[in-house]
Amino acid sequence: MSRAWWLLIALLGASLVPLILGGRPMLEQLAHFPLDSLLLMLGMILLCWLINAQKLRVLLAGRTGPLSQRQSIGIVMASEFAFYATPGGSGAPLTLMALLARRGMRPAQSSAIFAVDQLSDLLFFLCALLGVLCYALSHSLSPNLKSSLLLSALLLGGILAGVLLLARFQRRVIRGNGRLLARLGVKAQRRLHWARKLLHFRDSIVVSLRQPKRVLLLVFLLTSSHWLLRFSVLYMTLQAMGVDLHWAWTFLIQLLSLAAGLATLLPGGAGGTELTSLALLSPLVGKSTAAAAILVWRVVTYYFYLLAGAPVFFMMAGRPLLRRLIGLRERA
Repeated sequence: MSRAWWLLIALLGASLVPLILGGRPMLEQLAHFPLDSLLLMLGMILLCWLINAQKLRVLLAGRTGPLSQRQSIGIVMASEFAFYATPGGSGAPLTLMALLARRGMRPAQSSAIFAVDQLSDLLFFLCALLGVLCYALSHSLSPNLKSSLLLSALLLGGILAGVLLLARFQRRVIRGNGRLLARLGVKAQRRLHWARKLLHFRDSIVVSLRQPKRVLLLVFLLTSSHWLLRFSVLYMTLQAMGVDLHWAWTFLIQLLSLAAGLATLLPGGAGGTELTSLALLSPLVGKSTAAAAILVWRVVTYYFYLLAGAPVFFMMAGRPLLRRLIGLRERA
């Protein structure tokens, strides 16, 4: 059986998790879910695409020539489709590099753009987790959520510290990498090739980070706006179902469940995200309500990305790139 069929089975299995665990009461809640709330949340995702498209244009700073809002939205939608359609989101940077290469940008430059974007995301999550931690200090919190919150904050802080140390000792890292490749028997010409790529990547990141402070601040504000909208979907879903749960807890539940989903290395964290979010949310709102809310949340923040992004991806990137991303083989 081809890998595409295995991925499809995994996606269908993940969608059945809330249905099986929620039972008939969950179906009744879904039947009464307000349509206007669902449309509003889908509109929020469209706004997220607009925000990310504007952030991409700011990061590129005209290095690919004139880039219209429509073109930037297409690049964002195609890249995010690749993220949710490939194991561990590995297809996103490859898609971004492929699309920007068609506009004359070198792989080192486009990968640096992606890296700066990820650093902005990391900084937002660290700030948001610190805010949730401050809120949690004055409110009762279950031991599981408290330990998860502290662990997440320490993990993100460690990653950020690692990035700063890597930037501080970059020369030693590059030299150490060269010595490691030499011990592994890599030829000198090949080592030189990879060293040049690393240097081009480093120089591109430096260029991106040396933009005016107001530009970097704008990137962070756009990042924050995107994630605040994205992480408000579960909160709004519960509100539409008549459940009053603080936004901070819904943020933490989404962050932990998405991290657990990525650890499964399945597209979009299928299965792991649903099970983790159900385990965290059920004690707070009940099993059937949690299952219904999570199904709506995943429809808006996962399946909608796949359905809306697929045609854009095929128009901009094409089937050959998709085959490369998910490892499909040409039929005989």
